[in-house]
Amino acid sequence: MPSNSTSPDPGLGKPGGLIPPPTLAGRFGIRDVQPAVESGRRPVKAVKGEDIELSAIVFREGHESLGVEALLQDPSGAEHRIRLHEVGSGDDRWAANFRFDQEGDWTFAIIAWHDPVATWLHRARIKIPVGSDRELELAEGALLLERIAKVTKDTTLRKEFQDVAEILRDTDRSGRDRLAPVETKAFRKLLSENPLRDFIAESAGWPVRAERQRALFSSWYEMFPRSEGASADPPRSGTLAQASQRLPDIAGMGFDVVYLPPIHPIGHSHRKGRNNTTEAGNGDPGSPWAVGSAEGGHDAIHPDLGTMADFDDFVATASKNGLSVALDLALQAAPDHPWVADHPEWFQARADGTIAYAENPPKKYQDIYPLNFDEDPEGLYAEIVRVVRLWLSHGVRILRVDNPHTKPLWVWDRLIGEINATDPDVIFLAEAFTQPAMMRALASVGFQQSYSYFTWRNDKPELTEYLEELSDQSAAYMRPNFFVNTPDILPEFLQHGGPAAFAIRATLAATMSPSWGMYSGFELFEHQAIRPGSEDYLDSEKFQYRPRDWVAAQRHGHTLIGYVGLLNAVRRENPALQALRNIRFHHADDADVIVYSKQDLGNTVIVIVNLNPHETRETTVRLNMKALGLDWQDTIQVTDLISGGQWTWHPDFYVKLTPHDQVAHIAVVRE
Repeated sequence: MPSNSTSPDPGLGKPGGLIPPPTLAGRFGIRDVQPAVESGRRPVKAVKGEDIELSAIVFREGHESLGVEALLQDPSGAEHRIRLHEVGSGDDRWAANFRFDQEGDWTFAIIAWHDPVATWLHRARIKIPVGSDRELELAEGALLLERIAKVTKDTTLRKEFQDVAEILRDTDRSGRDRLAPVETKAFRKLLSENPLRDFIAESAGWPVRAERQRALFSSWYEMFPRSEGASADPPRSGTLAQASQRLPDIAGMGFDVVYLPPIHPIGHSHRKGRNNTTEAGNGDPGSPWAVGSAEGGHDAIHPDLGTMADFDDFVATASKNGLSVALDLALQAAPDHPWVADHPEWFQARADGTIAYAENPPKKYQDIYPLNFDEDPEGLYAEIVRVVRLWLSHGVRILRVDNPHTKPLWVWDRLIGEINATDPDVIFLAEAFTQPAMMRALASVGFQQSYSYFTWRNDKPELTEYLEELSDQSAAYMRPNFFVNTPDILPEFLQHGGPAAFAIRATLAATMSPSWGMYSGFELFEHQAIRPGSEDYLDSEKFQYRPRDWVAAQRHGHTLIGYVGLLNAVRRENPALQALRNIRFHHADDADVIVYSKQDLGNTVIVIVNLNPHETRETTVRLNMKALGLDWQDTIQVTDLISGGQWTWHPDFYVKLTPHDQVAHIAVVRE
């Protein structure tokens, strides 16, 4: 019988453990602490330099005033305090932003206390002007300031509090004059910085894991090395050495991650032919995801591509061009993978004694055997760790995991935790287009990035709703990577929208999400599906060599290369586009025009996109000036980073976007 007894504790190595931190503690109620993942069982996702709102619902009995702050402990053990303020939503929510300045594991707790000074000041402002209990109120205020002075170590501050207390007691002055020094902006700032805390209540610590910026901000380019320098007729594979020659061009488009599908030997048994036919023809290379043959398995390189030394040279060349190499981790096997003969217990046996191949009815993948973790979980897991560490030793720091939702969650919980414990810079991307609950679970157990549903979100309501979800509470556990296409997905929008559709989708992906990606051929407007209604490419590169004439494409100018390079340059130069949680939507009268802004570190970018690849759209845009930190009557000076145009925008202004000349404005607000 299958045994799960060796499956690890699902909370292994995770801050917060298995018991969620309590939020009702002490005198005051502290509820709904945010951000939080799995009620504090898992760490919130952050990166170094990321600004995140910390908040909680905090309340008390009666009507007296509360003080609320977040107490953070950084990875070195040092403490940081930030004062929270009521956000005015009417639900007793308090919030403030904090920028995480160190990589590693943090915790934050919410602290609440009775604020006697604020309680008194609220009462005094009402009663003293009308002469109600004037002397009593002023005397009580003086006592409070003297309490602060007594505990203040700074002699200058002590004297300032004492001096104001004496004014409160000065009966020769009017009540208004005695209260006036307390109401100055400078003195109220001192009161905020030196609060009296009575009846303190504190929540437990909530975990946050701050990782390197690449975990949040990255631009991916997917390429098949075997197509670079290849020949389609007669069929002949390209090599890693030839693929290396493409790296400067990829870097020239502004990408910082080059992602390779599996580069291992490919199975011969049940090999798929062109366009996923069940019979391979002479010279058909098969699917790279059918890993393993007599030439080796997951720890080997396909002999047609070269050697491990060639791979090392590829990684070195990528690094020289500012590119990180992401490698596919496809945990499955072709029928002739060495694992099949050596470890049949790692696969599912059927009633007739055969091994079950992969199926997603009606689709069948006879060239792939899924792994089975039930019979020998520790042996199989140990082999996976060995394979991963092998590729890490050859310079791979990013792993794109194929179909992680078809493996037990404990595998990823344990693997990512174990790898990041020794190599915290390693990033795992979950390629899982599946149900929301599983996508959330995969992100929560540690995947630093996740594929998303962006590929199928095209109109304004869909995009707005999806981005509001991704940038709000789900940002605590999931970092989306907006791929505009993949070898498996040619969206209908691209099939019928012409070059403008490609520019639109690239603009949205590159400016809505801090991480985005494209699969080779997107920049050449490749758009032919195998049949109407299908998202599969005609002559899919998954099953054949697909050499492309990049020189001719550049010569004829029928490419998106320059525009993609411009988008990536804009992303690098504007911190606002490197964040996830900061998107705000604005109004456009036209349903085909979407408007959104992002702000960070004083950088404000406003993006206006025509979502219709076939028609020119003219409309009035109405900016939410409050969302931009401005007053309704303000104007802003902007520079369009696409065309170079400069304008003065009022809260309401006219725009015109055409599918042929300019599908979008990406405008930065000038100081």
